[in-house]
Amino acid sequence: MFTGLSAFPLTPLRDDAFDEAAYAGLVTRLAEAGVDSIAALGSTGSYMYLERNERRQAARAAVEHAGAIPVIVGIGALRTSQVQALAYDAQEAGASAVLLAPATYQGLGDDEVFSLFEDVTAGLSVPLVVYDNPGTTHVTFTDELHARIASLAHVASIKIPPVSTDPDAAAARVRNLRDRIPAEVTIGVSGDGSAAAGLQAGCDAWYSVIAGTLPAPALAITRAAQAGDFEAALAESARLAPLWSLFAEHGSYRVTAAIAEQLGLVAGYSLPRPVQGLGTAARVRVAEIIDELHLAP
Repeated sequence: MFTGLSAFPLTPLRDDAFDEAAYAGLVTRLAEAGVDSIAALGSTGSYMYLERNERRQAARAAVEHAGAIPVIVGIGALRTSQVQALAYDAQEAGASAVLLAPATYQGLGDDEVFSLFEDVTAGLSVPLVVYDNPGTTHVTFTDELHARIASLAHVASIKIPPVSTDPDAAAARVRNLRDRIPAEVTIGVSGDGSAAAGLQAGCDAWYSVIAGTLPAPALAITRAAQAGDFEAALAESARLAPLWSLFAEHGSYRVTAAIAEQLGLVAGYSLPRPVQGLGTAARVRVAEIIDELHLAP
């Protein structure tokens, strides 16, 4: 489950409450598409905006509707005790693995970040994915910190930020990290616009925002890369350049929600307030890109 395509679905709301019916539909679509894993309650899944009971409901619904596809459940929170409680809930729900980003309000030093992972992994019975997302969490990992954490029991994969689009620089980035971590720990790339470059550079997995709503184009990129046809993978990514530009301009979170809303997969205004989603002009552009790129199911 830590190679190939991991799809991160939205956790849609309706009237400020978890919309389980819409969520079940999103997860079922991913299972039917044949993604390699489903990552519930990542950043795309609004995990930091949800209460513990809502997260418990989402974890259970993801496992229930994923069929044979393994489910990775996000457990990030501000306090170690909260993370441990969420890890317990995820395992009780039947999660195949958990995903942990070290969320912070006060800045965290390397020893504090390591202690979080040390404390949480000590109580796990499933594998853990390290979620390196400095743009959102404001926690910066060094390769040395990754190496310390990767040595802990149950750590199975590291989700790294976007790599350079320069092939040599991207390959060097992946190689430098791989040289420091155990061989069995996989490296997964995030940042959808550079995912094909990351796979070409040697990443084992793509932890994907867009795959949670539009799995087909993400699968096309991933399967081409897995077959060694990086030219096809890069060409498909280049075809999606207008979408990546929208991500860069407005953020993948809001754009993906607008796509799901435009396609009728979730209700309108599905994001947690005070996040308001895209404005009218941007939503018009989303609809145009869906048509231009033939992204509608």
